[in-house]
Amino acid sequence: MPGLWLARIDAGEEFRTRGAALQERGKAALDLLGTAPLDGEELTELPGAGTFALVHALGHARSADWDTVVIDLPPTPYGLNALVLPEQLRRYLRRLVPPERQAARALRPVLAQLAGAPAPGPWLYEATARWERELAAVQDVVESPHTAVRLVAEPGPLAADALRTARAGLRLHGLALEAVVANRLLPAGSADPWLASLSGQQQDVLKELRATCEAEGVPLCELPHLGRDPRGPEDLAALARAARATASRVPDPQGPARHGWVEDRLETDGHLVWRLPMPGAERGELELVRRGDELIVGVGPYRRVLPLPPALRRCRVAGAGLRGGELGVRFRPDPDLWPSGH
Repeated sequence: MPGLWLARIDAGEEFRTRGAALQERGKAALDLLGTAPLDGEELTELPGAGTFALVHALGHARSADWDTVVIDLPPTPYGLNALVLPEQLRRYLRRLVPPERQAARALRPVLAQLAGAPAPGPWLYEATARWERELAAVQDVVESPHTAVRLVAEPGPLAADALRTARAGLRLHGLALEAVVANRLLPAGSADPWLASLSGQQQDVLKELRATCEAEGVPLCELPHLGRDPRGPEDLAALARAARATASRVPDPQGPARHGWVEDRLETDGHLVWRLPMPGAERGELELVRRGDELIVGVGPYRRVLPLPPALRRCRVAGAGLRGGELGVRFRPDPDLWPSGH
């Protein structure tokens, strides 16, 4: 169609290209070890290569001049974890290869003699800087105010639980949920008992989804089952008409769920409370760990490391509670770190 482009991610080809480039950059080290490089035909795709290929495709989409980019992600939680991978990898790089150590480049020979071990070569910092730039570009795409996520599911018991947890995971990572699409809905009122049972199960879940989406101000789009897999413009046009007819348009009273999603609040009993919206989260699937100046928060299969605000770094965790879709973490000022009278 005019103005429409379709690209398929080839994880195997991406893996072979990246593997060959990595061998080329490390050729000097491989020659010293007497190692024979792998041929392109030997580089077979490893598990997880598809996620990195997707991340690379996101970076490519950023550099191209597109009006709108639509990305068909893997099912949750793999799709959401792929979106937040650049942020996680950048944190790993900063931890393992701190950028401030590059400033001591002139002192490396002296430091190597004092430590009795060779200092990392320039190639390590150059590679780290290149990876940092690439990952930062992809993270800009994910965290852009123009980026939004649509969750698509066929209503059913398992899908309902997955959507509930995914909503909490999206808010945990500060991503905006633009809409929920209920896909492949069976016709109601069938005389066939088997079909009527399946349709009734879908309608029960759909009723719950409608209430949840209305409460959170998220549009719900209901798409019928065509009796076959959609093929061609005619089927897509039929689904588009159904989408326009059934999509609820409920304004979001809180606006996009992005980086203004936590707040500090001083309670009357002298505690500071850090509030994290967690719609759909349940107590049994929450994880909370304080590590130095960071708070590790997990909900189901999703985890994020949050740096504590400066005021909370001088506090001790006094407890946490989940109420009304909001996780409140209570902090008590540490008397050894707070000035007297403040």
